[in-house]
Amino acid sequence: PYILQITSFLVLEEAPPILLIAIGLDNGCIYCIKGDIARERITRFKLQVDSSSGEGNSSVTGLGFRLDGQALLLFAVTPNSVSLFSMQNQPPRRQLLDQIGCNVNSVAMSDRSELIIGRPEAVYFYEVDGRGPCWAFEGEKKFLGWYRGYLLCVIADQRNGKNTFNIYDLKNRLIAHSLVVKEVSHMLCEWGNIILIMTDKSALCIGEKDMESKLDMLFKKNLYTVAINLVQTQQADASATAEVLRKYGDHLYSKQDYDEAMAQYIHTIGHLEPSYVIQKFLDAQRIYNLTNYLENLHEKGLASKDHTTLLLNCYTKLKDVEKLNVFIKSEDGVGEHKFDVETAIRVCRAANYHEHAMYVAKKAGRHEWYLKILLEDLGRYDEALQYISSLEPSQAGVTVKEYGKILIEHKPAETINILMRLCTEDIELAKRVTSNGGYLSMLPSPVDFLNIFIHHPQSLMDFLEKYTDKVKDSPAQVEIHNTLLELYLSIDLNFPSISQVNNGTDFNIKARTASNGKLAVDGKNSSIGKDMLERREKGLRLLKSAWPADLEHPLYDVDLAIILCEMNAFKEGLLYLYEKMKLFKEVIACYMQVHDHEGLIACCKRLGDSGKGGDPTLWADLLKYFGELGEDCSKEVKEVLTYIERDDILPPIIVLQTLSRNPCLTLSVIKDYIARKLEQESKLIEEDRRAIEKYQEDTMAMRKEIQDLRTNARIFQLSKCTACTFTLDLPAVHFMCMHSFHQRCLGDNEKECPECAPEYRSVMEMKRSLEQNSKDQDQFFQQVKSSKDGFSVIAEYFGKGVISKTSNGSTGTARSDSISSSSGF
Repeated sequence: PYILQITSFLVLEEAPPILLIAIGLDNGCIYCIKGDIARERITRFKLQVDSSSGEGNSSVTGLGFRLDGQALLLFAVTPNSVSLFSMQNQPPRRQLLDQIGCNVNSVAMSDRSELIIGRPEAVYFYEVDGRGPCWAFEGEKKFLGWYRGYLLCVIADQRNGKNTFNIYDLKNRLIAHSLVVKEVSHMLCEWGNIILIMTDKSALCIGEKDMESKLDMLFKKNLYTVAINLVQTQQADASATAEVLRKYGDHLYSKQDYDEAMAQYIHTIGHLEPSYVIQKFLDAQRIYNLTNYLENLHEKGLASKDHTTLLLNCYTKLKDVEKLNVFIKSEDGVGEHKFDVETAIRVCRAANYHEHAMYVAKKAGRHEWYLKILLEDLGRYDEALQYISSLEPSQAGVTVKEYGKILIEHKPAETINILMRLCTEDIELAKRVTSNGGYLSMLPSPVDFLNIFIHHPQSLMDFLEKYTDKVKDSPAQVEIHNTLLELYLSIDLNFPSISQVNNGTDFNIKARTASNGKLAVDGKNSSIGKDMLERREKGLRLLKSAWPADLEHPLYDVDLAIILCEMNAFKEGLLYLYEKMKLFKEVIACYMQVHDHEGLIACCKRLGDSGKGGDPTLWADLLKYFGELGEDCSKEVKEVLTYIERDDILPPIIVLQTLSRNPCLTLSVIKDYIARKLEQESKLIEEDRRAIEKYQEDTMAMRKEIQDLRTNARIFQLSKCTACTFTLDLPAVHFMCMHSFHQRCLGDNEKECPECAPEYRSVMEMKRSLEQNSKDQDQFFQQVKSSKDGFSVIAEYFGKGVISKTSNGSTGTARSDSISSSSGF
C-alpha cells in the first residue's frame, strides 16, 4: 500500500486550549484536527487542495493561517497552485488564487499575514484576492522566511554551486545583509535571532544590530533617506527621528542645498532647539528660508516672543505686507495661539506698521495698546475717545486712568463727558441693587481719576462740580469736597499742598497787612481778578453747605480746610470754621492779628454773650489785647469795660493791672468805672456789716440759751400732749425743746422729739454731706476756678465748717436736741 508523507505542518491556537492543526500531505490533501487535544475533545476533517496531477506534483508544500477580522483563512501551496480556504464555511470553501506554486521550504508568511512564495525568477506576495507585488531575485530559493519586516532568502547560485543567505529590507529597497553559507538544511527564527542549521550539523546564528549601529553605518555612507525610513519603520521615538533629520539637514546645509536642508529642519520642530536652525540661516543670510521655518514654528504653537519678533522683522525687512497680513489677520491665529500678542504689537509699532499693531491689539482685547498707538503714535484723539466709549465700564475706567492725561490735554470736554458717564451712569439702578442705598462697589469714584488732571486743575474743577451737582450722596464726597476746596481757595488755581512750605509761608507773611485792616493779600488785590473772587465765593458756599446744622462733623476734612484757608489767606472761610467749631478765641485772634478793632468788638458782642451760648471770657482777652496794644484805644476800652462791668467778668484790681501795661491810656478812661465799682463795693461792705451784726446778735442769743439750759431748771407747763392734744397725764415725757408727750404716744422712740427730729436730721445730713464734699478736692478746686470770686467760695467752705479743724472726741457725739425725759411721779 501507498504510505502518505507529511510535507507541511502548521498549528494555530485559536482560543486556548482549542488548537487547529493543519497537516499537508503529498497527495494534495490537508488533514485538519481541531479541539482540545489534551482532553481528546477533537474534530477531524479533510481539505482537498489539488488531485489533478500525478503523485509528487500535488503534495502540499506550504501552509499559512490568516485572521481577517472574525474570519479564519488558510493558504495552501502546491507545486502547481496557490489556494485559499475559508474555514468559517462548512465545509470550508476553496478559492484558487494562482495556478503556479512552489517547492517545499519556499513558503513563508509576512507580519501582515501575506503569503510569500519563492520561485527561481522572483518572490511573490499573495493577498486574499490573489497575487500581489513581486520582487525579482534570480536564483533557486531553497529557503524562504520572514523576520521583523525583513525577507530572508537562501539562494543557490547554479554557476558556482554556492549558497548565499540574503536579508532584504524591502521597504528601503536594499540588502541589509548578505552571506555565503554552506548547504542549509533548516532555517529558524527564534529567541530574537536567525538560526541556520547546516547539513554538516553546524549552526549559524545571526543577530540584528541595534538601531544606533545601523544608523552609524548609514551615515557613513551618506544614506540619510534610508536612515530616515529605517527609524520610521522601526517605530523609533520622535526625538530619534528628529536627530536623523537634523543630521540630514546638516549634510544638505554643508552642500549649500539650503531649501532641502530647511525642509528637513522643519520636520524637527518640537524636538530640535529652534536657535540651532535660526543661527545657521542668520549666518547664511537666507532670510526666505528663515521666514519659512519661523512660520512653521508659529503654526505649531511653539514660538516664543523672540521668534515672533524675528519673524515680524523678516516680514518688515522683506516688505512683504501680504504675508504680514496673513500672519496677523488669519482667522485661526487670533493672537493667543500662534504668537505672543504684546511682542507682535511692539514690533509692528516699531516698524511703523501701526494699522497691523492696532488690529492685533483690538482683536486680542489689549485696549491699552490700542489706545497707546492711537494717542502716542497717531494722535487720533477723537477715535480714541470713541473707542473708550465702546468698551465695558470696567475696561473703560482702566484705560482712562492710563491715558487720561493725554486726553485731558487735547480733548478736555469730551474726556469729562466720558468720566461723567463712567461715574454716574445707572445710579438709580445701582441704588436699588444695594441694600444700603450706596453704590461704591457699582461705579468708580471720581477720586480714582484725580491723577489725570494733575496739570489741568480747571478741568478737574469742572468735572467735580458737574459730579457733585448730579450726585448728592457719593461715598467719596469727603475727598471730593477736600479737592474742590483746594481748587477754590488756591490763589493761582493750582494744587496747594502742605508740603509746599515756601508757598505757604509766603501766603502767611503777605496776608493781614492791608492798610484798611482787613484780611487780604498784600499788593496783589489787582492781580487776583474776578476768577479768584468767584472761586472763593464758591469755596465759602461749599464750607457752609457741606456742614449742615444737623451734622456734628462736616463732609470735608476740617483740619485741611483750616490749613488751606491759612495758606491762602482766606479770612471769611477761616472765621466761619473757627466759629462753627466754637473756637471763639481763635476767631478774635484773627481780628487781633490784623488790628481790626471794630470787627473785634462786634465779634465779642456776638460770641461773648453767655445767654446765647457764648464765652464771656472773650471780653477779658479783649481787654488784655488793648492793654498790651501800645497805642491810644480809649474809646474801645470804655466799650469793653461796659460789658465787663455788666457781666462782672473781672475784678477791678485785674482790670487796673491789665490796662496799666498800656502807656497810652490815662486814668480818665477808667475813672467812671472805678467810681462805680467803689460805690458797689461800699454798698456790699455795708450790707456785710449789717449781716455780721445780725449773726453776732443771733449767736449771743444762742449762747445765752445754751448757758441757761446748763445752769437753770426748765419748768414744763404744757397741759396737753403735743402729739394727740389730749390732756397730759402720767406717765409723760418732756423734751428740752419744750414739747411734752404721753409715753404711749411716743411708742418705742423716747430719745428724740418727734416734732424736732426731722429738722435735726436734715441739719445733720447737710453737715455729713459737707464733710463728705470736703474730701472731694477736685470739686472744690473746680468751684474755685469757675467762680467769679474764688475767695467767696473758700469763705463759704469755712463758714460751713467744712474745712475747719475739729476734734472727733468732743463734737462727734454732741447733739443739739438731746432728750431730757421725766417719768411720771
